[in-house]
Amino acid sequence: MAKKIDEDALAEAYNRALALEKAGDVDAAVKAYEEVLAIDPEDHGGAAVRIASLGRGETPAKAPDAYVETLFDQHAEVFEDVLVEQLGYHVPMMVRQRLQTLGLGPFQRLLDLGCGTGLTGSTLRDMCADMTGIDISENMVEIAHEKDLYETLFVAEVEDFLDDNDEDPFDIITATDVLPYLGALEPLFFGAAENLTPGGLFVFSSETLPDAVLAGRAYIVGPHQRFAHAETYVRERLTATGFELVEITDINVRMEEGQPTPGHLVIARLA
Repeated sequence: MAKKIDEDALAEAYNRALALEKAGDVDAAVKAYEEVLAIDPEDHGGAAVRIASLGRGETPAKAPDAYVETLFDQHAEVFEDVLVEQLGYHVPMMVRQRLQTLGLGPFQRLLDLGCGTGLTGSTLRDMCADMTGIDISENMVEIAHEKDLYETLFVAEVEDFLDDNDEDPFDIITATDVLPYLGALEPLFFGAAENLTPGGLFVFSSETLPDAVLAGRAYIVGPHQRFAHAETYVRERLTATGFELVEITDINVRMEEGQPTPGHLVIARLA
């Protein structure tokens, strides 16, 4: 039986942590976030990534599943308005443009990891005969289902799905806005390789930070609680998992507090 969470104590500790962080008292904020983790070990509020974003503690290998699920369940109804209209997120259209420019496609079977409400699916629908979407958020999947874009939809964590899937392989796998919630990329890349046909494409976006900030690290949690990856790490992990790089493009992933978020759009082919 899961331990029942003291919601009042959790809210008090979390709000106190946020206030201390905003006030610039990092030590006290980290201590309060540690109290949050003690009350809620599954970490629905993302305390672990907030501690890491403050430069303290170990950088987690990924954002907690409970946090990602809660975050997107809560924002499902306003997700597209916030991400596209307010933050200027246009990565799915960038994917389409690059595939068309490179003369790649049409595709038989597409797997859309972290499909959300179907932004990438709607952009690539006419290029794919059969599309499968995966997302950890049930509320997001429900919205995608209402659009009637995908032949198949699953509510699942992407790494778990890739590990457990026994369906026919895909000839293209997309993962737009997935890597910002993952630190270590080996499970995702290995999983993608295992679920692609020979010569299949793996297309994804990532966020990054200047070399001076990354300071030689493969990945860190940035100031907005999202993972940023070094380009060298992305390249190395792709090669190590059997991919050949088709191209890597510098992009602005989205706006954040009026500033562009630098990142990469990557197209790789399974060797």
